Amino acid sequence: MNFGRIALAALGGFLSYMVLGFLMFAALPAMKSEFEKYPAVYRPKDAMMPLMPLAMASILVEMAALAVIYAMTCRNASGLAHGAAFGALVGVFAICSFVVHNYVNLNIGVTLTIYQGVAYFIQWLVAGIAMGLIYRPPS
Repeated sequence: MNFGRIALAALGGFLSYMVLGFLMFAALPAMKSEFEKYPAVYRPKDAMMPLMPLAMASILVEMAALAVIYAMTCRNASGLAHGAAFGALVGVFAICSFVVHNYVNLNIGVTLTIYQGVAYFIQWLVAGIAMGLIYRPPS
């Protein structure tokens, strides 16, 4: 494994995930207003902001773990198509293990669940593409 490229792939995945997360969860009025319908479930923005460093550190570790998994699976294939396939698989995993799970366990509506599913799938797809474009197996 190419550990320098793994670190860069993790950073690329992290940056793409964070940018898309901000654009979809904080900047889209429809998504933001859906979250605001459930104040008993989700923290208000003012209470969330002090916890953002913890969330960001967690996402960076998450991306490092996925970059290692990507490196273990890519062998001699890498690039856009392999990264997209990897990101899509992680996206499906996230939807099934997180989004649908939260819909069942939390008192949230189907609209928010769909928004989250679409947003997380896109975030993981793009993070996988970033990893695929950055990581290169050792020659």
